[in-house]
Amino acid sequence: MSRHRPGRLYGIGVGPGDPELLTLKALRLLRAAPVVAYPAPEFGDSFARGIVAGWLDARQREIAIRFPMRPGPPPAEVYERAAAAIAAELDIGRDVALLCQGDPLFYGSFVGVFALLADRYPVEIVPGVSSLGAGAAAAEVPLVTRDEVLAVIPATLAEGELQRRLAAAEVAVVVKLGRHLVKVQRVLARLGRLAEARYVERASLPGQRVAPLAEIAEAPYFSLALVRGRAPDGR
Repeated sequence: MSRHRPGRLYGIGVGPGDPELLTLKALRLLRAAPVVAYPAPEFGDSFARGIVAGWLDARQREIAIRFPMRPGPPPAEVYERAAAAIAAELDIGRDVALLCQGDPLFYGSFVGVFALLADRYPVEIVPGVSSLGAGAAAAEVPLVTRDEVLAVIPATLAEGELQRRLAAAEVAVVVKLGRHLVKVQRVLARLGRLAEARYVERASLPGQRVAPLAEIAEAPYFSLALVRGRAPDGR
């Protein structure tokens, strides 16, 4: 270990895509960090980096964390390599801003690195606007009001489990639609709830799209469904 004090790891939520949804605190820490790390596909540009690109400085060192674009959770080796690269900077006293689209602790890739480094280095987490808030705002649909209970359900669940969760939900947001779109539509139709579901794609971005879920034929990864109204059990 270096004689320097260790650097601090900042988990920075950069929001759903619109750069203006970045918080003032996130912007301040981002501009001050000598090192900026971010998730990226195996080939191509990082979505998270693109959100803040206008504020990056050429003097900042950048670490791209490359994730394979295939179904299932990323291999542990991806997080291990990322943690090692970030730890090398922290060990010599450099603070690292690790970007995460949306919020770092809401299905964020930040969690995989955090789990490996939190017991060794000081960490500060800056929350960001999540896809839930951005999606509801785009659709102009309240997430929950008064005593309603919200369920956040990943579309990646097996069909039977997905149906069980949706059947019990008063209000639900189904995230990670992508290639699971037809399965979600099928389950909601079986429950008699497809008509009440709203679809939101690329919330807050120029290509944002809002429509009834029943009308959608294909969906990108950055899409979700908002399901309101009374659950079939009458709650």
